[in-house]
Amino acid sequence: MTRQAICFVFLLFFAMVNRAGAQQNIDSDTLPENALLEKQWSLGAMIHSNGWGLKFHRGHNVTNLRQFMWEIEFSTYKSTKELRITSQFPEGRPYLYGKLNYLYFFRGGIGQQHILNRKPYWGGVQLSWLYYGGVSLGFTKPVYLYIIYTDSGYPEEERYDPEIHSYDNIYGRGSFFSGFFNLGFHPGVYLKTGLDFEFGTRNARINSLEIGGTLDFSPIPVPLMAYNPKQQFFLTIYLSVMIGKRYLR
Repeated sequence: MTRQAICFVFLLFFAMVNRAGAQQNIDSDTLPENALLEKQWSLGAMIHSNGWGLKFHRGHNVTNLRQFMWEIEFSTYKSTKELRITSQFPEGRPYLYGKLNYLYFFRGGIGQQHILNRKPYWGGVQLSWLYYGGVSLGFTKPVYLYIIYTDSGYPEEERYDPEIHSYDNIYGRGSFFSGFFNLGFHPGVYLKTGLDFEFGTRNARINSLEIGGTLDFSPIPVPLMAYNPKQQFFLTIYLSVMIGKRYLR
């Protein structure tokens, strides 16, 4: 993704969650450390085995060791078979040979978080087990490349077609923004489970690392690479960094 596209995704994501901290009526930092804080929110970034993503969590206590949570996520996905090729033309940009589509997921789901080991009042590590499930909206954006034809001698941007485009006439990577009017949508579902390691000395502040796995399923198969079967299952292993806050109400 280009820098402009990455900045757009970040701005869109944080615009959706920037009101979370404004809804706290009581400053939880002034409360005793043994106070039971009912609600929480956190946001973070993740890297996973096939890309990167952004996420937002919010929830409330069901018991003192269990929270009901909901989440929204944005995640990229790239095939493990992608291969970056250098253009044979001196001014051509590198491209991903055989890549048909970019794939992204928007996820929204609910779940629970179980505290397995609460951190002591003086600080330490709190370990929790979490699981989520919900709706996964995958969408694809076709790959565009610059192609040179012998009759014109000038590169022309076209949607990649493995039947007519080859190493001999591919000039280089096209614009990332080409193809947004040809999006493909692949609604489905997802499941996630993982472990959350929360660090710090203050119960009101959330600073944690989360590691786990996510499985997306789309009943509409997704074409990612030329001459490869379309995919319906997408398994990723992720590591995320989360920051947030707990509060009374």
